Amino acid sequence: MNLEASKLLQKIESKKARIGVIGLGYVGLPLVKTFLQKGFNVTGFDVDVRKVDMLNRGKTYIRHISASELKEFLGRKKFRATADFKGLRNVDAILICVPTPLDGHGSPDLSYVLNSTITVAENIRKGQLVILESTTYPGTTDEEMLPILEAGGLKGGRNFFLAFSPEREDPGNKNFSTATTPKVVGGLTPDCLKLAKALYDKIIVRTVPVSSTKAAESTKLLENIFRSVNIALVNELKMIFDRMGIDVWEVIRAASSKPFGFMPFYPGPGLGGHCIPIDPFYLTWKAKEVDYQTKFIELAGEINTFMPYYVINKTVEALNAQGKSVKGAKVLVLGLAYKKDIDDSRESPSLKIISLFQHKGAKVSYNDPYVPRVVGHREYPGLELASVTLTNALLKRADAVVIATDHTSYDYDWIVKTARLVVDTRNAIKRHRKNVVKA
Repeated sequence: MNLEASKLLQKIESKKARIGVIGLGYVGLPLVKTFLQKGFNVTGFDVDVRKVDMLNRGKTYIRHISASELKEFLGRKKFRATADFKGLRNVDAILICVPTPLDGHGSPDLSYVLNSTITVAENIRKGQLVILESTTYPGTTDEEMLPILEAGGLKGGRNFFLAFSPEREDPGNKNFSTATTPKVVGGLTPDCLKLAKALYDKIIVRTVPVSSTKAAESTKLLENIFRSVNIALVNELKMIFDRMGIDVWEVIRAASSKPFGFMPFYPGPGLGGHCIPIDPFYLTWKAKEVDYQTKFIELAGEINTFMPYYVINKTVEALNAQGKSVKGAKVLVLGLAYKKDIDDSRESPSLKIISLFQHKGAKVSYNDPYVPRVVGHREYPGLELASVTLTNALLKRADAVVIATDHTSYDYDWIVKTARLVVDTRNAIKRHRKNVVKA
């Protein structure tokens, strides 16, 4: 280990290393919180001045990060947020936690990662550790980031250190947090790996070192492709069993009684969140470089992408059975978050469902106790709605109530008793009811 690495390792071991986190969203902010809880000084960087201002005033915009925690760290001068990226020169470890979406053609959009890397390169100094946490395709760290960071003359693995460690955030998970979820780490060189592992060892329950950044990048893709493919399987079974008059939820419960060889996955109205709907297509795109077509992954994507259309079709059929056209129908969508009891609506199938209903001429409203407004989504730039108050009158007026997210705060007995038609995409209504359609 060279002198620069040794000095940085000492700072990490003594917790005197200053931490910089780029991107203060659903990945970056929990990471900031974890470093602060473990005794590090942290600077958060974000281009969104509104977020920076809120954090510096002790206000939070993510439900599971409390304002009281922020105020405590601000008061002790352990944390500050800034939109001035020149401050990167003053930190010892830089962790990049920015979005990696798909572009309009379904290809990886690395603009956030590459722009962040350019900014880091403009401010990098000797002895810094740079870690990418954003999910991406194998080769991004070595092939895309490294040349940018080395353009100024410093050499990776010698003058500065580079690693990849995929985020494993699961918003709303009460059993596992950032600190209690094992962390996979891959480095550009052995020294890079040692430094990155030492850093995460200070805040994470267990680190899992792998041989390269590419292996670490591939690990995250495998995790989410595994989920995507299995969810697609049960989504397809749901549609098949529906035609046969079989309850897929009953079948899954029965199969789950087997103590070995079976892992339950559950159908729904489509995939949501920033990982499962997107990550598999990063490998699909990269696989073309080695002349391989990822048929299995793409088929799963097709099935999962179709699910919002399936929900629309089931609702249209149910309305028709009542002599009502979808055009002009009052449709109330319950739940905008992509899963229950969180405030994250990224890639939520509810957005697609609302958009499809509007396209068919329905009058759509929504309620979500955690998502007060819909605005600014890249895929739905014209979609602007505010959550409506859930009342008896609202439920009675609705021609169809679609349960898109099964928040535990909803009183489902009241909803079923009051609404004339309920379309349940999440098995929130367990018992058979005449006015409930499973979708």
